[in-house]
Amino acid sequence: MKRKLTALLLALVLVTGLALPAAAEDTGTALERVTEIVKDTLDLDTAGFDTFRGDRYEGELSAAWTLRWSGTAGDLTVQAQDDGTITSYRLSEDDYVTNIVGFPSFPQGDEAAAARSAQAFLDKVLRAGESAALGTPRGMDTLGGDSFRFSGTLLLNGLPSPLDYSVTVRASDNQVTNFSRTAPENLFLGEVPGNRSAVSEAQARETLAASLAVKLAYVRSEEESTAAVLRYLPADTDLFYVDARTGEALNMTELGGIGSLGGAGESGDSAADGGSNGLTEAEQEGIAKLAGVLPSDTLDSRLRGQGVYGLEGFTLSSAAYQLIEADGETQEQVLCILAYTASSAEDYRTRTVTVDARTGAVESVCSYAPRLGEEETPALTMEAAQARAEDFLAAFAGARWENLVLYESRDNTADRRPYYTFTYVQQVNAIPFPENFYTVAVACTDGSVYSLDYRYDDSMTFQNPEGIVEEAAAQAAWADTYETVLAYRLVPRPLNSSDAKEQRLLSLGFTQFYALRLTYALEREENCLGIDAHSGEPVRPEEQESADIAYTDIAGTWVQADVETLAAYGVGYAGGVFRHQKKLTQWDLVALLASLDGCRIDPEDADAALVDSAYASAYRMGALTRDERDEDRLISRGELVQRLLDCAGYGPAARLQGIYTCSYSDAASIPKESLGYAAIAQALGLMDGRYEGSRTATRGELAAMLCRLLGR
Repeated sequence: MKRKLTALLLALVLVTGLALPAAAEDTGTALERVTEIVKDTLDLDTAGFDTFRGDRYEGELSAAWTLRWSGTAGDLTVQAQDDGTITSYRLSEDDYVTNIVGFPSFPQGDEAAAARSAQAFLDKVLRAGESAALGTPRGMDTLGGDSFRFSGTLLLNGLPSPLDYSVTVRASDNQVTNFSRTAPENLFLGEVPGNRSAVSEAQARETLAASLAVKLAYVRSEEESTAAVLRYLPADTDLFYVDARTGEALNMTELGGIGSLGGAGESGDSAADGGSNGLTEAEQEGIAKLAGVLPSDTLDSRLRGQGVYGLEGFTLSSAAYQLIEADGETQEQVLCILAYTASSAEDYRTRTVTVDARTGAVESVCSYAPRLGEEETPALTMEAAQARAEDFLAAFAGARWENLVLYESRDNTADRRPYYTFTYVQQVNAIPFPENFYTVAVACTDGSVYSLDYRYDDSMTFQNPEGIVEEAAAQAAWADTYETVLAYRLVPRPLNSSDAKEQRLLSLGFTQFYALRLTYALEREENCLGIDAHSGEPVRPEEQESADIAYTDIAGTWVQADVETLAAYGVGYAGGVFRHQKKLTQWDLVALLASLDGCRIDPEDADAALVDSAYASAYRMGALTRDERDEDRLISRGELVQRLLDCAGYGPAARLQGIYTCSYSDAASIPKESLGYAAIAQALGLMDGRYEGSRTATRGELAAMLCRLLGR
């Protein structure tokens, strides 16, 4: 009777999703309860494990268990919430070997069967109302792949949610070896709302689209680097959701994020690398050869003579010279990075100034200073700091200043940072070009230049603004690039002091935490760069050239299927042609084997360093020794078989004498020392019919043999 009551109680726990009160059971009893639930959920037979242990972790929001079984056969680790909900599963078996030899192989498995196994596992471990749509798995698209990895978003009541999952299924036997999922208890408070929306998609879309904005700007053309074209870009607006029950527009930017549990300490501004390492003798000799480079004390003196950089009280701690070589767009230049420090009992500050080592012209400035104290008031207002910034840029930017306009300003003192930031950009035809910019930060304590960064290309040409579409039309086109998606999303809400869990969060310094709400939001799968100002059409990123291997000379040939199979896994030649009838040289063989290591080579166009690297890969694989290197040497069919089988680890077996027979039509002519290789090649399907070991092989025959070997 007691056993039946216990089972009934456990079933009630599973149905309600509630953990038994901690006060009602001691830790040992709780471990027994959770272990039984986990074993029942997974139908586990743990008789083969020798040891078991359970560890409990009580976090800010929930308690969880880590259950570990181990034995001679392997290990099993399961993490579960206090109610027995499984959040992680990891199985390792000591007697499972993925690849007997080190040579790779084509992945072999049944994706449909793996998906059934993954789905059956998810059906066991997911809670009521939770589901997952299995997408295309990863892991079996590369050589040596041995597992299907399914991952994605968990659905709640059939709708997307912020919860995710991952399931790994071993390809050899469709056994689930890994599983993980987000635990709702650690992500949000309260229950999952129902999935009924009182607001139509059209109503939500109207509200969300109204929150978008675009702005006209010049951007650098993707086709011509010195040409600027007109484009409507997304303006920096707040992020909105629409509550699907009430229609309320939720300003997520104002609601803000929660931050990590336990809080995060404030981190100061990062100072730039001051390059404090001294120059080596060789470096000094190299610098000495560059005429006109000024010594650091001269550069330091010039900077100190310009009070705007605020170096009074700073000590020069290091100076590092850096040669910037010409790259076709910029001339050769020598930079000097001067690092300054100022320290006292109260604080520590740094300022790093990078200058042209020949002229002393300032290239950039960056600084670190402590945050303002809670009661400390900035010595400069933002308006006064902006005036300082403009006075500085009027002198620093020279004639460019006439075309610069304020594009963005930030009052960083609101976060207790000791500076204000102003960005000025080039304006042409009353339209900004943000890629030509000067960004200067002014210290709120003394008005000095706290940081400086700029980029300006005087060679740019600018598109004529006549005939562009209206901003309203561009905004509508921008809104059309999104879909309106109904889903469960995280929305912060105030904490309630009457709830025990929320009381704990309040005690940790939180005033709000996430709850789950049914909302609409704008989402898109493909990226969009903006709206073309003349055509009114969305601008999509140019498709990158495919990294896949493709050839122009194999269509309709006998080797097409094998060559394309290899290419699908990144095995092949660069250059766009395979030349399957070409007589095989040692270098042809080595170049193709190198692609097994991810090094794709055009055998007809490879420099000496690349050739050496490819041969190093062949040596590691055991295809040949350093003494055997002879790039132009022709490879016979028999030697090709031997080289490939040695790579794959069959050499020791192939060299055994007196145990092999084979059924080639010319078997009688096969030398005794090659018979083992010939027999194994026939067994693996590398060759059939006639062996013809002395005939020179072709690139096509190499592809066919390698394809069979990888598919063993």
